[in-house]
Amino acid sequence: MVTGIIGRKVGMTQIFDADGTVHPATVIKAGPCVVVQAKTAQNDGYVAVQLGLVEETPAKSNKPTAGHYKAANVPPTRVRREVKVATGPGGAASDVALKSGDQVLVSIFANGDRVDVIGTGRGKGFQGVVRRHHFAGGAATHGSMFHRAPGSIGASSFPSRVIKGMRGAGRMGGGRATIRNLKVLRVDPENHLLVVEGGIPGAPSAYVVVRKAITAKRIKVAQVEKPKKGKK
Repeated sequence: MVTGIIGRKVGMTQIFDADGTVHPATVIKAGPCVVVQAKTAQNDGYVAVQLGLVEETPAKSNKPTAGHYKAANVPPTRVRREVKVATGPGGAASDVALKSGDQVLVSIFANGDRVDVIGTGRGKGFQGVVRRHHFAGGAATHGSMFHRAPGSIGASSFPSRVIKGMRGAGRMGGGRATIRNLKVLRVDPENHLLVVEGGIPGAPSAYVVVRKAITAKRIKVAQVEKPKKGKK
């Protein structure tokens, strides 16, 4: 069974339960995806599939990439990602093995499932230590010459250098990020939509990979307290 799918972040919204509880949620257009290449334990040493996200606009490809898609007999896609396939004892696939050209849809998820979302966070550009590392900074009063500077970064006489790992100003954000154990609130197979609780990395229209949670947390069930007995 395929454990993940490629999608695009649509945006955030709110989901209300029947009792009025509100959940911040993110809408993801997950799939449809097509299998571009199937990797097996005999040929590649592990079991996985390479998925391509099918989009409305056709994708361009160079000659090597076009040959890769031609071998799979599928049209070129702009985005490709590799996801694992759940295996049984001995490394054998738990269900019928997928082959090139097969579709992977958002129906692999169900309401209440726990998923991990992998994406690229928003880039913040070059930032100082106050924003990047949450330094407190100095006094903001009149006459102070120390407001948002990092302060001392090392001794001058010994070792006469900046120690590796010293926190300083630099480029912030824009890296790969994984948000774990998000709850699936809604699944819309007809429109290829997946609604998960909470926020996910990236700006709207950013590409993400949604996979079944590796370390899924147990869903806590509210317990009704028994009324205490009165003193006799």
